[in-house]
Amino acid sequence: MSNHWKTLPLLLLCLACAAEAQSLREKIVHYSHDNLRNIPHVHAGAGSLNYTALYQRPTYASKFLFLHRGQLMPKSSIGRHYHNRMEEMFVILDGKAEFTIDGRTSALDGPAGAPCRMGSVHGIYNPTDEPVEWMNIAVTSIRGEYDAFDMGDDGVGAPLDKKPIFMNMQLRKENTKPMEKMYGGKGTALYRRALPHQVFKSDWAYADHLILPPGASLGKHLHRGVEELHYVIRGAGSLHVNDEQAPFAKDDALFIEYGQAHSIENTGSEEMELLIIGVALEKDRVDVEPVE
Repeated sequence: MSNHWKTLPLLLLCLACAAEAQSLREKIVHYSHDNLRNIPHVHAGAGSLNYTALYQRPTYASKFLFLHRGQLMPKSSIGRHYHNRMEEMFVILDGKAEFTIDGRTSALDGPAGAPCRMGSVHGIYNPTDEPVEWMNIAVTSIRGEYDAFDMGDDGVGAPLDKKPIFMNMQLRKENTKPMEKMYGGKGTALYRRALPHQVFKSDWAYADHLILPPGASLGKHLHRGVEELHYVIRGAGSLHVNDEQAPFAKDDALFIEYGQAHSIENTGSEEMELLIIGVALEKDRVDVEPVE
C-alpha cells in the first residue's frame, strides 16, 4: 500500500474536524451574481447559463449531491438529458420558463419547479428577453455519484401544453395554510408541503414552502432521519442551530444535518420566504421532533 492511501483516513478525519470547527455564520453560503461564470450550451442547449455551485458533492450522511444556482439567459436552454442514478429539480425564482419532462412541455411562472426523476428526460428553456433566476437541486442514489446522458436536443420551439402534464410545484402564497405556533414557534407561519416523499424514487423526502410574517418564527425542532437544505427566497431573519445563532437573508442557504436542533425567526420588516428541501437517510423515512 502506498503512503498516499495510508494517510487518506487521517486526511478525511482532519477535513471532518475542520468542517465541525466552522461557525454557523461560516457554514451559511450566499448566492451572488459576482461569483457566476458563463457556460454555453449546457447539455447541448441553446445560449448559455450563468452558474455557480453553492454546494457540490458534500460529505453528509444523506445522499444530497448539490445545489447549483445561477441565471438562465434570454432565449437559452438546458438541453434535454436524463440521469439513471440521480434525481434533480429545476427551480425558477422569477420570470417564466418552459419546463420539459418526458416529452411534455409547459410554461411555468416563477417561483416554481419540476422534479426530474431518475430516467426521465428533462430540460428547461427561457423564452423571454430577461435572465431568469434558476436553481438546481440534486439527490443521488449512489453517494457522491453524478451521471448524465444528453439527447442532443435544445428543446427550443417545443409545442406547449396549456397545463403541465408532469409533476410540479408552484410556490404561491395562496396555496399555503396558516400554522399557529409551528413547532412551538411564535405567531402564524404559512406552510405547504409542495412535494411529498411519494413523488421521488430516490431518498428525497420533500420540498416545503414556508412563509414567516414579521415577528413569526418556526420553533426549535430536529429530524433524526432527515437532513434539510434551507434557501431564503426573500426576506431576512435569524437562524438558530444547536447553540449558535446567525443572520439569514435573501439568497442565503444552509444545509442542516440530521439531529441538529434548529429554528428560524423573521426579525425583519417584510415576509421571509423559504424553500426547504428534505433528504432522508433511508427511503421514505420522514420525521420531525419539537425540541423544548
